[in-house]
Amino acid sequence: MALSRGLRFCQRVFSWIPVLIITSVVLWSYYAYVFELCLFTITNTFEKVAYLLVFHVCFVMFSWTYWKSIFTPPASPCKKFQLSYSDKERYELEERPDAQKQILAEIAKKLPIFSRAQSGAIRFCDRCQVLKPDRCHHCSVCETCVLKMDHHCPWVNNCVGFSNYKFFLLFLSYSMVYCVFIAATVFQYFLKFWGGGLNNGPAKFHVLFLMFVALMFFVSLMFLFSYHCWLVSKNRSTLEAFSAPVFVGGPDRNGFNVGMHRNLEQVFGENRRLWLLPIFTGQGNGHYFPLKSLNESHNPLLANDEMWEESDEGSDEGSIDGDPSVTIEMEH
Repeated sequence: MALSRGLRFCQRVFSWIPVLIITSVVLWSYYAYVFELCLFTITNTFEKVAYLLVFHVCFVMFSWTYWKSIFTPPASPCKKFQLSYSDKERYELEERPDAQKQILAEIAKKLPIFSRAQSGAIRFCDRCQVLKPDRCHHCSVCETCVLKMDHHCPWVNNCVGFSNYKFFLLFLSYSMVYCVFIAATVFQYFLKFWGGGLNNGPAKFHVLFLMFVALMFFVSLMFLFSYHCWLVSKNRSTLEAFSAPVFVGGPDRNGFNVGMHRNLEQVFGENRRLWLLPIFTGQGNGHYFPLKSLNESHNPLLANDEMWEESDEGSDEGSIDGDPSVTIEMEH
């Protein structure tokens, strides 16, 4: 037991190494750009002030989105998806797999669950003891089920999912803007240093490496950002892109694709003025997502509000992690 705790502690410590690497590179880029380039190399006062103003806007937005991507906890299924004491006891006492599947199917009738396991059974997490909502997966690193899990990103040391997917996309976009601005403004001084037009000194090393590092990160970020833009347009997660979600009628990669406009609004919300800010504006609560081929009026599971909006177990059970401000609401 003590050994496993020690290994888990070491794993958590080492998991911060990629974040520390990114932070170190960004802090060095700040010093190199602000001090070595703007204060010590550029002589034109207007150019210096303009560069510093725009750079700090990019730096603040990059830092803000990176912070939100790292420290926004992944959202987990609420209590309504957990087995009650009697259901859990009945499930554990039953030894026949088919009977266990039937028990889970009966419980799932009260919940907005439409996706299935590859076998066609209701998806159930033995570790968390919850029925998995649509698009929910268990993260072995975070050791919890994550709503609309996209992937576990080592560079933010966090699961990217329903609660922080917008922040992750903005982090990628502002990282690209940060790199492009640095490369564009450093380029002329890169050529001067390279051609010997400026005196050799510490600034030369920093300016040359600023150019290389900015371009290198931009290229890698461009491919990653483009891929996630494609995922958003199709309303897929990274996991769903590799393994199509399974429904009663079988696998369907486009099962959650409800059109480009509505796909964007699910992630960024309806207020476009807030799209570029790392503030949560996504639609819903991560437990239910509209389906492409499902009409609510023909679905008794969604039409019967009494089955879903039961309040006999407490008002906080319809919230994410006990937060009453994030309630489970079905679209009518």
